[in-house]
Amino acid sequence: MNEKEVIALSNVVLDYPRKTKGVGLLREILTGRVKRKTRAERWFRALDGINLTINKGEVVGIIGANGSGKSTLLRVMAGIYAPDEGEIKIKGRPTLLAGVGTGFQQDLTGRENIRLQSSIYGRSKSETLELEEEVIEFSGIREFIDDPIRTYSAGMKARLGFAIISSLDPEILLLDEVMSVGDYEFRKKSRARIEELVKGDATVVIVSHSKSILNNLCSKVYAIDNGAVMTHGGIDEAFEFYESEKA
Repeated sequence: MNEKEVIALSNVVLDYPRKTKGVGLLREILTGRVKRKTRAERWFRALDGINLTINKGEVVGIIGANGSGKSTLLRVMAGIYAPDEGEIKIKGRPTLLAGVGTGFQQDLTGRENIRLQSSIYGRSKSETLELEEEVIEFSGIREFIDDPIRTYSAGMKARLGFAIISSLDPEILLLDEVMSVGDYEFRKKSRARIEELVKGDATVVIVSHSKSILNNLCSKVYAIDNGAVMTHGGIDEAFEFYESEKA
């Protein structure tokens, strides 16, 4: 990796096991007709030779159809999945926000979840109190902050999740379909927050189906299909490929 690069993937391959239908497998066992399956029949290729580099301070978008490998790619970047082949190098601490309610303790209140996340990131008591107020103000859910997370709507969870993660000064922020939540004002605040993070040398990777979000925030966008990067970072090129695959 050179000095600018914070994420570098080289020929990354990841295979997932295919789900086996329980009834069919049981029938094969009972009848003694268990079929030997090839690796291709037992596994499918989620990522297929990914080559990608992302520089410090960039906001990079990933677009693609459902099942194309976008979310899997973010999880590899986050260190949740290890590739079966190839190499991934990360310079800095990646923070993944994926899905509604991810990372929350459902029986704790919103306030308690803020404090929990702050302690996980090593913040002191005084820093946690400052963070708490900042997150509550940004999320716009002050009147519900002492209610259990399990009582929150999907939108409230997403707002609180983004407010917490983006307030913890992440070095590498990985966002999986979370930029479309909330009303216009919250999305506007979220965009401004990302711009602030980038000015502070944070790197942001956004997975989204929304062309408007990616176009407004990203300097590069890559289209993914069948686990492979199909474009070269140009925003118009990525959108054109995505639309052609949808047609």
